[in-house]
Amino acid sequence: MPKRLIKKITPDHDTVRSHKHLQIFGTLLHDPNLFHMNRRSISGAFAVGLFWAMIPIPLQMVAAAATAIVVRVNLPLSIALVWLTNPITMPPIFYINYLAGTWLLNTPKMENDFEVSMEWFAASMNQIWQPLYFGSVISGILLGTLGYVAMRLLWRLHIITRFKERRARAKQQRTAQS
Repeated sequence: MPKRLIKKITPDHDTVRSHKHLQIFGTLLHDPNLFHMNRRSISGAFAVGLFWAMIPIPLQMVAAAATAIVVRVNLPLSIALVWLTNPITMPPIFYINYLAGTWLLNTPKMENDFEVSMEWFAASMNQIWQPLYFGSVISGILLGTLGYVAMRLLWRLHIITRFKERRARAKQQRTAQS
């Protein structure tokens, strides 16, 4: 498992604890389980982070942090994965979520001329909110589940590979000593 890579790219405990938006959690951030790197914690963090990345709300990082604290999974990774939806990727991801919502709810797509502006979004929100949020929740559940399962499988595969390598090295040492 790329445990060293994950440790390298995630912020340390003090950085997370001192983040201005996470101060609302107070002493809850002192739970050491929120910073552990094990199979359960990492796969749970993928589920939490990928789910909240798909939900179009402001301050997704705070929602991911709250969920990570409640379910006691890796907090920095949960927060980092929310950045899958960043200002560049947000429009296409949320548009796909909207299309998925219209398809699942069997509602017609809005045919207005699309503009990348807050005015257009505010004016259109009455028409698009149901399919957008329904599609986003379904996408979040699917992506979160896929991330959880993938990380569990990758972690297991890594452990099996390391065990086989260790067994082969031990066998080589025994034959070298004989």
